Amino acid sequence: MEELPSGPSPALTVPSGPPPRAGRGLRRIGAGATLRIMARQRSDSPLLFEIVQKPDFSIERRAMAEGLWPVAGLDEAGRGPLAGPVVAAAVVLDPVRIPEGLDDSKRLTCQQRENLFDQVVSSALGVAIASVPAEAIDDMNILRASLEAMRRAARALPVRPKLALADGRDVPPGLPCEGRALVRGDQRSQSIAAASIVAKVMRDRMMAGCGRVHVQYGFEVHMGYATVRHRTAIEVHGPVARLHRTSFAPFRLGAVEILEE
Repeated sequence: MEELPSGPSPALTVPSGPPPRAGRGLRRIGAGATLRIMARQRSDSPLLFEIVQKPDFSIERRAMAEGLWPVAGLDEAGRGPLAGPVVAAAVVLDPVRIPEGLDDSKRLTCQQRENLFDQVVSSALGVAIASVPAEAIDDMNILRASLEAMRRAARALPVRPKLALADGRDVPPGLPCEGRALVRGDQRSQSIAAASIVAKVMRDRMMAGCGRVHVQYGFEVHMGYATVRHRTAIEVHGPVARLHRTSFAPFRLGAVEILEE
């Protein structure tokens, strides 16, 4: 075997001159020394925000296995507008007749919502609708009004549910059964998705009716939301009594004259 040379170990040679600048792919770790960092490769896996979640009936089926049936889905429409009621729906789907294409109403076109509305109403075991008007929204705030509308809808069902799945973070108080809140429930539960469609279609129809009466506001187009056209009409004509939510901005930001019907 070859012997290693004896004597002192050779000294480590440090390059003379200024140390290299730490740039892309380099990280300085001491005087005159750098560590090369491998660039991260782009992942072939899809990003989380690219995954579109579709509602299914799995939550309802687990509830059925627990002996909790019927299961009602609860959702509301109209929390954000400056005018009109908040409308809630309660739906108990027939497990063997679930319409194809149920989804969060905001991800559907107007025509898709109308078609699914007809299918839900004709096939579900129970459908109920309730609303809270603008005056009550001003009195109790929009969150409480939304929960109250869902409570009324659940109590109005022709079949008494054993479990109610409510979209959002809050369980409406006073339900006739056990309640569970589901964040983004209209994208997870087909029962809630069906309720979101029914509530949205019914509220849009109500606002279209308001548009036929108060033609200068265009309610049938913007459904009471704070569009430029709607805000301009309010500035010109003022808010309509018992229709506009005067606790909402821009009304509470300054004195306004209420237009009586």
